[in-house]
Amino acid sequence: MFAGIDEVEWASMEHAYGPADDVPGLLRGLASGDPAEREGALDGMYGAVHHQGDVYACTLACIPFLFELVADPGIQDRGSIVELLTSIGGIDLDEDDEEELDEEEIEGAANYAMAAAAVTAGAGVFFELIADEDPGVRLAAPLALATLHGHPVRVLALLRERLPVEPDEEVRLALVEAAGRVALRHRPLAGQAADWLSRLAAESYAPGLRLAALAQLARCAPEALPGDVVQVVAGLLRRLRATPAGAADGADPVVTAGPGNDPGPAADATEERGAPVTLVGQLRALSAAESAGRTAPWTADLLRTLHVGLDDRVADRTALLTDQLRSPDLRQRIDAVRMSAGLIRVWRGSYEELVRLVGEQLASPEPKLTEAASHVLEELFGLAAPAADALAARVAADPGDWVKEWASGPPGLGSTVKALARLGDPRALPALAAALERPEVPHDVGFAIGHLGAAAAPLAGVLRRRLGEIALDEGAYDRANPLLFGLTALRAGEAAPEVLRVLRGAPEYRGEWLRTSALRALGSFGSAAHCAVPELRALIRRPGTAAATEAAQALWAVDGDAEAVLPVLIEGLRAEHAHERRSAVTALGGLGARAEATAPWLRALLSHDELWLRVDAAIALWEVSGRTEGAVPVMLAAWEKNRHVRVRVAECLARMGAAGAGSDAAHVLRAELASVRRHNTMDGGYGSHDTYEDEKLLALCRRALPGNTGKGPTT
Repeated sequence: MFAGIDEVEWASMEHAYGPADDVPGLLRGLASGDPAEREGALDGMYGAVHHQGDVYACTLACIPFLFELVADPGIQDRGSIVELLTSIGGIDLDEDDEEELDEEEIEGAANYAMAAAAVTAGAGVFFELIADEDPGVRLAAPLALATLHGHPVRVLALLRERLPVEPDEEVRLALVEAAGRVALRHRPLAGQAADWLSRLAAESYAPGLRLAALAQLARCAPEALPGDVVQVVAGLLRRLRATPAGAADGADPVVTAGPGNDPGPAADATEERGAPVTLVGQLRALSAAESAGRTAPWTADLLRTLHVGLDDRVADRTALLTDQLRSPDLRQRIDAVRMSAGLIRVWRGSYEELVRLVGEQLASPEPKLTEAASHVLEELFGLAAPAADALAARVAADPGDWVKEWASGPPGLGSTVKALARLGDPRALPALAAALERPEVPHDVGFAIGHLGAAAAPLAGVLRRRLGEIALDEGAYDRANPLLFGLTALRAGEAAPEVLRVLRGAPEYRGEWLRTSALRALGSFGSAAHCAVPELRALIRRPGTAAATEAAQALWAVDGDAEAVLPVLIEGLRAEHAHERRSAVTALGGLGARAEATAPWLRALLSHDELWLRVDAAIALWEVSGRTEGAVPVMLAAWEKNRHVRVRVAECLARMGAAGAGSDAAHVLRAELASVRRHNTMDGGYGSHDTYEDEKLLALCRRALPGNTGKGPTT
């Protein structure tokens, strides 16, 4: 074994962490009889040689030796090596990807292509592994074949032949998953694969296998799903809950679980051992902990696959999740809560009952379930209204969860408190009042107060007192900003003296940020902050700076002296940085007709390279001139170019009344309301305020259209 390995010039190659001269040791470690050494070697392969999916020259040089290991029945954990080869050779670059590559990425793309070619050339060995004595090898081989082998017809035939004789249930599920992968990668075979999967889903197979077949049908041939797919899946889940672990046939189930099918503390108990030191070991430990006590631990993965396949069939997915949330199986409810978050985050729909059921989980004694539910509700803002009473009950019952402490960083409000406050529910006030009395105020308490609005007025006194106690040292910004944000939201003008103290005494470290927060607070107070006028007039004497622009905006809000602030804001239009120009533009728009003389400057910015500056200039141009003809085309063009600008544009259109029947603006707004997918959905990531921003966009679109179009696709 490893013939010629020492002849490879490993030291001349590199991996993610430097010279690749350690790669021979990693390869030999994969062949070790010591489980810890094998795990460490596998960790090194993923961590350095195939770091985050990258393919280096040394990765390519490893491929022949990895195939040697896979083909040797004396090597243990070969299934992990098959998975490694599948990952190395399974990266697809389509034409769109290739067009986006820059020069630095071309070499990497060439490596991916060579890796795919090399692993595909040796993929015939996976045919032999499909019946290997090691279940771990048999588990990895089907997906390797489906991903890498160049003859998909043979692969699909082998999968079908193997299924009736395969004794291991999890491997049987892998065979079904591989069929779905073949259908996705080779569309001409989709019909043939779908016919087989449909038979597996409909005939008297074990419920897990039927569920797997339905999940793959949803991925590769959703039109072949049964019309009553929700009822079918719900029935399969009931059977799986009652099926003893390891039961893989279609016999009638026997109920063996306890009340609520809660595995209890014993299910989470594991043999005492040291914590895994490798990433691979940690992932295996997490997977084992997640699977502990489950009769069918793979159910969650199958349901996630099914939901992804159902895609925009929101009603079906909602009905399925509603059934899951009513399950007596604790783990299934945890999975359902997490999947509910994924559905609501991406798709618009009617979610009242689903959200109410998520709220019911807050009463569970299981911490994992209540934590998952509270995090989901925290991100829903107004959509969490059906769970308001459940949130309020949880907040009242658990004061210890009002504030979360972290090993690093400032404390933050607990998820249930934030979710309740984001509903504007005054039942969050006791928790916020308690948070404001802590030695270190939670960093997000001001944002919560902002959502409560006038209901949080009783907190103004403590906000003012705590701000007056702030030491104006290097830590002043972190301590003062949450308080300033809360006072700004409440427009608590009685706190003007305390805010003015902060403005005058801002330290050098983060002083610019602190002054910005203080100026915004003073501006929100309006004429109640008249004591700050001399300070504000002093700050505007340095036109062209960000501080002068911010001070001018505050001075206008407090004193209404347009003659004093106009020259400062006009000078701000010439600032070097686009974000500083945007501040000046926004401030000019706030002056309305008093700044009409600046219309030519604003019109010139409509062709600026920075999209957000163009949009701000268009809005301000309408605000100062009252004319829509120059502004609306710029905003609509930005709408199509950058989805994240849509909320700002829709807000302006709602104020303009420019969306008359038959107008371009009306067409754009109606198209947005007709879309089932949220406007800001990102592939592979999301923001905590994405759902909030999308719901805000929908409300603004309805407001902007004449005659109000109704609720649209969401509530």
